[in-house]
Amino acid sequence: MIYAYILVMAVTTYLIRMLPLTLFQKEIKNTYIKSFLYYVPYACLTAMTIPAIFYATSGVLSAVVGLLVAVILGWKGKNLPTVAVWACVAVFVTERVLGW
Repeated sequence: MIYAYILVMAVTTYLIRMLPLTLFQKEIKNTYIKSFLYYVPYACLTAMTIPAIFYATSGVLSAVVGLLVAVILGWKGKNLPTVAVWACVAVFVTERVLGW
């Protein structure tokens, strides 16, 4: 199932970036459309990732702890592998402390 999520996220990101280039021959000057096209991939990926976070752990509390650690580290500008490793460590420690 996780491979399906990864595939859908990759296709979504690719299509959102590729379709405007192939459908429109002229440069898009409308700021509303440009901002819409800029944020659509982030919104789609977030809508697919957030539910997966809560179903991947043994409980909601450990998922929230992992998500908070990831958001804080991402906010501080850490790279993706660092954020992923520390979020996993936070979930692991939380589940061990709670005995899940």
